[in-house]
Amino acid sequence: MKTLVFGGSTFVGLRTVKELAARGHEVAVLNRGVTSVDLPPGTERLIADRTDNESMKAALGGREFDAVFDISGFVMVAGKSDLDFLIDLLDGNIGHYVYCSSIMCYEPSGNMPWPETNGYTDQPRDTYGGFKAYTEKRLFEQHRKTGFPVTAVRPAAIYGPNNNIYDMEAPMFLRLLRGLPILIPHEGLVTCSYGHVDDLVRFQIDIAGQDVAKGEAFNLTNEGVTTQYYVETLADIVGKPADIVYIPEDKLPDMGFNWRQPENKPVFGHLFGRMHHSVLSIRKAETLMDFKNEYDFRSGHAHTFEWFMEEGMAQIGENPKDPLWGGGWDFEREAEAAAALRGG
Repeated sequence: MKTLVFGGSTFVGLRTVKELAARGHEVAVLNRGVTSVDLPPGTERLIADRTDNESMKAALGGREFDAVFDISGFVMVAGKSDLDFLIDLLDGNIGHYVYCSSIMCYEPSGNMPWPETNGYTDQPRDTYGGFKAYTEKRLFEQHRKTGFPVTAVRPAAIYGPNNNIYDMEAPMFLRLLRGLPILIPHEGLVTCSYGHVDDLVRFQIDIAGQDVAKGEAFNLTNEGVTTQYYVETLADIVGKPADIVYIPEDKLPDMGFNWRQPENKPVFGHLFGRMHHSVLSIRKAETLMDFKNEYDFRSGHAHTFEWFMEEGMAQIGENPKDPLWGGGWDFEREAEAAAALRGG
């Protein structure tokens, strides 16, 4: 299979490239060439900027691919790009367009689990979820018009090796290893669905070229667990007790997260907040595509912790800030907040 991956230098994109290469597929990667990365031997590098139509045309004009995996289609990278131009450039020249969307494209609902029939968010196009919804709607519109062979895959919280979201499992492993306080809002009752990156990658590659998947959207994740269960399970995996500090509701306004002010890091993971309270149903993927997760919540995080330790990440010293999302952690600020809550 001749494949093209938009992105390919970090996390989901990188693991997609590696899995495609391991299966013996021909792989080309299109990105801006900004991030230094070791790609599998034989991978073709295409340098282009999604916001620059001429560079996209120069890289892709006249090219044909059996499958395109759009992993970089999020607002920070593709938000200012010309989606109509890209569709026109590819329509008729590709066998399948697999778009990695997100649970954030949904309008939140208190009825869970959420199926694929839930409505789209009305958030503006310059937000993460709003852009995912806009892109999906435009891609499916083209499918209805011309048969454009698109499938949208909607993961929830993706975790695993090479994760470039800096306020998920990595800092939790560090807090536990170092005996640091773990602050939890909403009494630990917020529920979120978590899925291992390799299960997501495997599903997207497995459905490529399958006509039954074209024109469809699929949720793809695994169990929905509470933040309390999340912390307790990772503590058991690490083999260290969790020093949990609960944040009273009246203290939350000064401790939450604002994506537009990432320098003010939260004292708890962004997925622990009320806005991410959700559970996804993957029954459609299971029944229509015969999908089964390889990793459950515990085994997937145990696998990730093993990778974390082998990579020497337990030695991370300073508070990082990821270049894409702006997220990260500030253990000193967390400790100060915990002490204040305990009255110390």
